[in-house]
Amino acid sequence: MAAEKKTVVLTGAAGGMGSAVRRLLESLGYLVWSLDKSDTGSPNFIECDITDSSSVRNAAEMVKSASMKIDAIVHTAGIYDMNSLVEMPEEDFVRIFNVNLFGMYRVNREFLSLLNPQSRIVMVSSELAPLDPLPFNGIYSITKSAIEKYAYSLRMELQLLGHKVIVIRPGAVRTSLLDVSQSRIEKFCSGTELYHNTSRRFLRLVNRIETSSVDPDKIALTVQKALESRNPRYVYNINRSLLLRLMSALPQHFQNYVIRKILKND
Repeated sequence: MAAEKKTVVLTGAAGGMGSAVRRLLESLGYLVWSLDKSDTGSPNFIECDITDSSSVRNAAEMVKSASMKIDAIVHTAGIYDMNSLVEMPEEDFVRIFNVNLFGMYRVNREFLSLLNPQSRIVMVSSELAPLDPLPFNGIYSITKSAIEKYAYSLRMELQLLGHKVIVIRPGAVRTSLLDVSQSRIEKFCSGTELYHNTSRRFLRLVNRIETSSVDPDKIALTVQKALESRNPRYVYNINRSLLLRLMSALPQHFQNYVIRKILKND
């Protein structure tokens, strides 16, 4: 596939996963249009804010003006947040949806007309998407679950046009997002008024879960597989947490009981 000089639009290209994907695909001969707010240093970088419809539209026009059709859209853009669902500010609640879900929608909508026949759309989700959410991590899990409902619905529709939609579900990845995760937890712990003692216990639980992480190059290799496999999977799972899977396999009333025993205030 790469030998044919395939063209890919990549969101979040300046991030840890996005940079790894861009480097790998470019080394394989792909032409990668790198979309991000921060310059990637790529010759095909386009400054683009996926929360702004006009910015996404301008990016699509730039690719179109280069007389380019594209063979794939790869979504690695995303942000993380952690908070109490009843304490977090409305603007934070809206913002994470605006980036994680609505950003994908905007890019897919604007670039759809540029897709070559039998193109592919690859969306990076999270191992949390199919699992029951933990407390305080709910807002992030909700957006990732919504992405997968969106991806499945989009796959049902775009198959009628000959395109494939593929989801990649990574667990913890060694990028700056892990540092952001830690800082958001610390901010939540110091700012919550309802769950002050509980939040510290939750921090210890999260640190246990995130002890195992993979290099972003592994995500890049999975993206390559999704782009080049003749019959790609609908979902690729990477570095799934056994603890999270075991927890989610329990009946929900027992999950609630376990969480109360571990985290409840004295």
